[in-house]
Amino acid sequence: MSFELIQKVNNEQKKAQVVDVRSGDTVKVYQKIKEGNKERIQMFEGVVIRTDNKGQHTSRITVRKVASGVGVEKSFLLHSPLVEKVEIVRRSKVRRNFLSYLRQRSGKGARLTSVQFDREAVNSVRDVHAEEEAERIKAEKAAEAEAKAAEKAAAEAELEAKQAEVAARHEDA
Repeated sequence: MSFELIQKVNNEQKKAQVVDVRSGDTVKVYQKIKEGNKERIQMFEGVVIRTDNKGQHTSRITVRKVASGVGVEKSFLLHSPLVEKVEIVRRSKVRRNFLSYLRQRSGKGARLTSVQFDREAVNSVRDVHAEEEAERIKAEKAAEAEAKAAEKAAAEAELEAKQAEVAARHEDA
């Protein structure tokens, strides 16, 4: 019974669909980043050197890129709510799941042979929940801006009333 309950909770955490990412793919991962009360989306582009737990809610990819001559690796949980979307840019022919040998190589030695694939078909994954979340955030920001504008208009009206009162006092004197 407890295993079924755990399974149910895990399945609720999964996204409806995720892109079929494989080792050797060059991907763009769009990730939400919260800084204080602001939220933005940051892109990380690199080669997938590892995929783990593919069919499960803990499925993870490790992406590697070279930035300013330094190798940078990041792991992303595909079903995480912080991962907005994963877009496959290029697909390569590899015969392993874990491409650790790319760490020791640089330049031409780190190249992978690309393979033709249908980019539109592979990347056409719609996550309804994420789209609803984006709409909600957009509506929240619009309501916040509207409230700020109303507050500013009220402050301006108050200032104008004070100015009119001061002008009336000067005319009486």
